[in-house]
Amino acid sequence: MAALASLATLASAGVGLYAQQQSAQAQRAVQRAQLENQRQQEEARQQQLLLQQEAEARARREQLARTLASTRARLAAGGIPVGEGSAATVQEGLRADAAAGLRDNEALYRARMTSGRASLLNPDMSTTTLLRALPGFGNALRSLLD
Repeated sequence: MAALASLATLASAGVGLYAQQQSAQAQRAVQRAQLENQRQQEEARQQQLLLQQEAEARARREQLARTLASTRARLAAGGIPVGEGSAATVQEGLRADAAAGLRDNEALYRARMTSGRASLLNPDMSTTTLLRALPGFGNALRSLLD
């Protein structure tokens, strides 16, 4: 009779392990689906940020071109040679300011890209099921040996 109880305990532990394994597989499937969803959302966010950064850079270049053209026209209207002396210095200053703004924009873009990035190192719970089942098997084996 004691042997039957031990076998029943062992069978119960086996069924428990099987149920835990099935549950772990279902959890892994849900986690994979969630990770895929997060990956797609991250790709969409990155694409949106890239398009925004490109649009801002294009607008900045166009603004610089308009400002330089306006400055050249005003300087030329005042009789100052556009490519020399203080006129060239003013134009270089405008270009330097635009380049600094572009660098700031790129730094902000990189910061946005790295923030909110989901970690792909989430555990998949594969060894957890085995570790949870070991005490049940240990009890079953001890019961058989007694």
